[in-house]
Parts: sequence; C-alpha cells; structure tokens
Amino acid sequence: MRVLAAMSGGVDSAVAAARAVAAGHDVTGVHLALSKNPQSYRTGARGCCSREDSHDARRAADVIGIPFYVWDMAEEFHADVVEDFLSEYAAGRTPNPCLRCNEKIKFAAVLDRALALGFDAVVTGHYARLGSDGVLRRAADAEKDQSYVLGVLTPEQLAHAMFPLGDSHKADVRQEAAERGLAVASKPDSHDICFIADGDTRKFLQERLGEAPGDIVDSATGEVVGSHDGAYAFTVGQRKGLALGRPAPDGKPRYVLSITPVTNTVTVGPAEALDVTFVTATRPIILAPLEPKTEAQVQLRAHGEPIDAVVEIVDGVLTASLRRPARGIAPGQAIVVYRSDAAGDAVLASATITSADATDRSATDRSATDSSATATSTGTTAVTADVAATSAA
Repeated sequence: MRVLAAMSGGVDSAVAAARAVAAGHDVTGVHLALSKNPQSYRTGARGCCSREDSHDARRAADVIGIPFYVWDMAEEFHADVVEDFLSEYAAGRTPNPCLRCNEKIKFAAVLDRALALGFDAVVTGHYARLGSDGVLRRAADAEKDQSYVLGVLTPEQLAHAMFPLGDSHKADVRQEAAERGLAVASKPDSHDICFIADGDTRKFLQERLGEAPGDIVDSATGEVVGSHDGAYAFTVGQRKGLALGRPAPDGKPRYVLSITPVTNTVTVGPAEALDVTFVTATRPIILAPLEPKTEAQVQLRAHGEPIDAVVEIVDGVLTASLRRPARGIAPGQAIVVYRSDAAGDAVLASATITSADATDRSATDRSATDSSATATSTGTTAVTADVAATSAA
C-alpha cells in the first residue's frame, strides 16, 4: 500500500515509519507545520511541534530512506485546535487539545489530503492496536496506551489508519530506534500543550480571553469566599491556585465543583462533593454495536483508570451509570467506552461529557413527575457545565 507516515520528530513516529517500510509499504514521510510563527510554539524536548522536531523528522526520514515533505497545516490547526481550546475554556469546559488534534488534524485534514493524493492510509506512532477486524484496542504497553485519545475517530477514519507500535513496549521501541541508527532513539517524550510556549496555560488564556473578574462561592453556604480574574482559569477538581479569603469551617481544603460562565462564578466545596456516579455525554461516535444497556468499562480522562459502568445511547445522548464513584470529572473531556475480549480491551464508543452527577437526574425527574412530587431531584453535585453551546471534547 501507499502510506503516508505522520512524523512528529519523535522516536515513536520514526519507528512507526520504519516498520511500515519493513512491512513492504510504499512510504512517504510528512511533518506538520502547525504555526505560521514557529517561535511561538515550544522549543526543546517538551513539545511535539517545534522547529527542532521538524529537523529531527527530516533526519529520521533520511535514515529510513523515504521521501519527506512538510505540510503547512497552520490555519487548520489554529481554527480547529487553538480556537476550540479557547472557546471551550470560555464556556466553562475543559478541552483536550491532543484529542482534538487527532480528530480534526491528523485523521481529518491530513487523511483527507492523503487520500486525495492517492495514499491508502496514514501511519502514526500512537500506542494502540488496530486489528484486521477494524476494532480499535488498547496497546500492549498499558502505560503508553493512547486508545483514549484515538477513541474519537470514526470507523471510516480507522479504516485508513495504521498503528505499528500497538503490540510494542516503549523500551523496545527505543532499542529498535537505536539499532536502526535513528538519532531520536533517546529523545525525551513530548509533554504539555505544544502551542503554549512557556507551559503557562492560565497566562495563555488570560492574554487571549482578557480579565473577567468574578466570585468564588462556597457550595454549602452560598457565601463568597474569594475572587478570580477569569473563570476560564479553573477546571473541575482543581485545588491549587484558588487563593480563597477564608478557610472552610472544618479546615479541610476546597476544590472546584463547577464553573458557571453565565454568572462568571466558580463554585467550590469539599472533596467528597466531587464524587459522581452518572455521566451524560453528547456527540457519540459508535465503533461497535451496543446493547440497549451495555455492561462495559469507561475511561473519563486521558490517564484515568477504567470504571465498570452500564452504558446506553438514546437519541444521540450517551449515559453511563458508574459502578463506583469517580471524582472530579470535567465537562468537555471525552468518555471512552471499552469492553474486554480475547484480543484485548476494545473501544466501543466515545462521546463528549456535558455533565457528571451523583445521581441520574433524568430518572429522578421522571420519578418526581410520575409521583406528582413537589421536591426537586436530590443528591446531585454541581459538576454540570453550561452545555448550550457544546462544541468540543
């Protein structure tokens, strides 16, 4: 097959490209230029889209012996990833830009261009398994597994994807890179957000969204216990950086429970108020058939532990009743649904979290209506986003 290898400049994408060549494919390497001003993106080892990365990718392609090009994707990246990042924080949600980059850039814009140029597939260095059955599964290396950030891909996109590292462990990939003479064999892994050059997310948001002073309110008493310069600087579950003016009566730390952009209010409370057992999500992507009520496992953040749950998708809304409480689930993140089988944990579906509560509010509301009760639904925690303009994961 003719395959396009997306080469970030790291060890994983270089080895993935080399393995595609070894498998007999006709491989062309491409590095994505994601900024019109490369100096505004991170340099050094902590990013994945720096000027040094472009040079490293080119050198790796030379060693592998494949053609290499740089594609300018700056406009698409800014519109679909950076602007989305800003709008999601402004709406009180917590986005995952790497997940959005996979969805909108690497497996949408890049894949579309690759197919138009006659390529059959895009190969990347992600750690995930994609079998001949077309099912996306967790990687063999559990610590490096990236199936969560790939769970947003559609079946059509996965049909043109290749993940050669899915059955490998990171240490083996580095050893293979060294044996192949790739200079990136010992290059540190990328971390953080590539388009925030100094790693200061709060400053990045403030410079672009401006100051918007508001109150920090205690969930139990309704009292104003602090102030902020922008609710966008907070996320559900956050403890540090609250700068509260008065301690809680019990002396215990407070955490962010919810963010309300309409009133520009951040609500804080005790850690136990972060516990949720019911998650609602929109924009579901279904990768495998689900029963009306599917017993499965769900992952609620990029490095979160799987949680047993009953999952259901009705009228474009995914709900998950968790078998045990999860803590600090932020609207805007993705929920990815898994089921174990003989070949490993298979991805069944994904969706964008809009709310997370201590109980199923819809069921409580229905029960209250059926019994003509006057009481409103109880036991919910204030971890619900303003979802009137939900647009991203």
